Amino acid sequence: MSEKRESAIVDLNEGFWTDKYQNDQIGWDIGYVSSPLKAYFDQLEDKGLKILIPGAGNAYEAEYLWANGFKNIHIVDISLAPLTAFKKRIPDFPNEQLIHADFFQLSDKFDLIIEQTFFCALNPSLRRDYVLKMRELLKSNGQLVGLMFKVPLFEDRPPFGGNEIEYRDLFSDCFRIDIMEVAYNSISPRQGSELFVKMVPSEL
Repeated sequence: MSEKRESAIVDLNEGFWTDKYQNDQIGWDIGYVSSPLKAYFDQLEDKGLKILIPGAGNAYEAEYLWANGFKNIHIVDISLAPLTAFKKRIPDFPNEQLIHADFFQLSDKFDLIIEQTFFCALNPSLRRDYVLKMRELLKSNGQLVGLMFKVPLFEDRPPFGGNEIEYRDLFSDCFRIDIMEVAYNSISPRQGSELFVKMVPSEL
């Protein structure tokens, strides 16, 4: 990334995201679990999987999983606002599995991490750190599964886009990429602009 582009990006701190929620400026929020992830969840059989959803926002994915018997779900967000809203919707969700923190400060191990509009919300300068942290947080046979934008999008603010060539170069040192292909079942506004990905950590 050029120095000029880097300096132009807004400060994506906790206050930035909290303001977005408080002012209902959450255009990425579709209000329900996305269809590619719903289809993926529906074929999962092990309801004991330890699942992390980082940058979860309103966490419709976690809500869907919880309603379908997955109880070892952990959701993290840098802003307290969406976590508070989630708890109001799902009052029996365990408080200890609602994590108000910076993703990069987490220390745990998970069977499955779900990517849904988190990667594209980070400053692109953190993408290598994202890859390393994901590998650190996954068990040796764990999986990183989700959706990534395959279009340019914005350069000075999220969502930040990308392309398959860039992503394969970024992840290939730390992950075995089992699937990275255009999602066939994206919601209508995102048809053709999302990659469905499934990756497994490489040996350290």
